Amino acid sequence: MSEAIAAATVLPLRDGPDGIEVLMLKRSSRGAFGGLWVFPGGKVDPEDGEEELASARRAAVREAMEEASIAIEEASLVTWSHWLPPETKAPGAQGYVAARFSTWFFVAAAHESGEVVVDGGEIHEHAWLRPHDALAKRAAGEIELAPPTFTSLSQLALYATVEEVLAAGRAQAEPPRHHTRIVMLDGTRVLLWAGDSGYATGELDLPGPRNRVVWREPDLVWDRTFA
Repeated sequence: MSEAIAAATVLPLRDGPDGIEVLMLKRSSRGAFGGLWVFPGGKVDPEDGEEELASARRAAVREAMEEASIAIEEASLVTWSHWLPPETKAPGAQGYVAARFSTWFFVAAAHESGEVVVDGGEIHEHAWLRPHDALAKRAAGEIELAPPTFTSLSQLALYATVEEVLAAGRAQAEPPRHHTRIVMLDGTRVLLWAGDSGYATGELDLPGPRNRVVWREPDLVWDRTFA
């Protein structure tokens, strides 16, 4: 598989009447992530620079403006996580796009970032959704989510306010790097990340902590527990 493409994603957050809300966009049916609900994001361009994290921050700000017409200050971005798919697909791992992206995820407050406007071409719809509601819509078959989006929403659902999310991001000694390992078990995909007891060997039943998503169509289950 070719070298991973550098990319960046931003999770714009606001405090709603019933908890935090995150801006989500529905991509057109064409191209990478076609038809999925995602956060604003895209590829890092050469003019964004060469330093990995700094160039990703610039790309995240640009993509938020291009895809949703919202202005987010680069200085307000808090690094949340990094995602990298495996180099090869697991048997039966349909649903993954051919391109492989090395993506930094950022969180940012978007209380006064402007009205959301999408182009109706690359992006068809938008919505401010509580993480719990987005996950419920996915479970009901109303929207489709890629595993990184699903997992990020599951993480956001643990917090009550935007400031709590930002504080948690700032408190990380090192943003978690979700370099995915896929193990198949009786036709079910299990996505493993560092910190899971089975990550190094692919053995799913080892005792110890869990940091994984079990992908048994149509269900996704996030399992993060500590021994």
